[in-house]
Amino acid sequence: MKKTICFFALTAMLISQAKVEAQVSADSAITKLKEGNERFTKGQTLHPNQDFKRIKEVANGQKPFAIIVGCSDSRVPNEIIFDQGIGDLFIVRTAGQVSSYASWGSIEFGNAVLGVKLIVVLGHTSCGAVSAACKIPDVPGHIVTLINAIKPAAELAKKIPGDLVENAVKINVAMEVQQLQALEPVLTKAIKNGSVKIVGAVYNLSTGQVEFLPDNYLETIQN
Repeated sequence: MKKTICFFALTAMLISQAKVEAQVSADSAITKLKEGNERFTKGQTLHPNQDFKRIKEVANGQKPFAIIVGCSDSRVPNEIIFDQGIGDLFIVRTAGQVSSYASWGSIEFGNAVLGVKLIVVLGHTSCGAVSAACKIPDVPGHIVTLINAIKPAAELAKKIPGDLVENAVKINVAMEVQQLQALEPVLTKAIKNGSVKIVGAVYNLSTGQVEFLPDNYLETIQN
């Protein structure tokens, strides 16, 4: 019982401290990501916060300005494509950016404890996990848990015109955004009180550009 009380007391203290320190609004964070990606695609990267001085600055604490829930794909290195550095991004990565309990806890930690106000669900073109959900009927081992999570997006993509996989990639991102927005109790409360914004985006493997999806993306394809 004492350990439980101490844990909650410590968590409350960290949340209070982080919220005081957090300086970057969700809209400002989106702007920083867009500007960084533009620099990246134009070959004008600044490589900010990547020196030894930065290592010393963040050694005793972190204040990232965005949470990136992304795919594990090796071709989508988040700090590089957004031209950010050490301590700037709080990153949670799985194949197809499929989230479960460990991922959810990590995302909640980034928001509730670290005070991050922006969560970006980042998919990418030609995603292997999404392609498998669209085209492969049977997969081995625990990979099936990933595929099953993406199947609803794949099924919806089959009902609309255009490239099946690329449509499914966007739909999967939009569905994952909705899933996080409805995740109780931490994120639903944060959405309600306006302390967090959750958005979807897709990275293009061919161009290096990140496209942010409109909030009503699913509505636009279902109407």
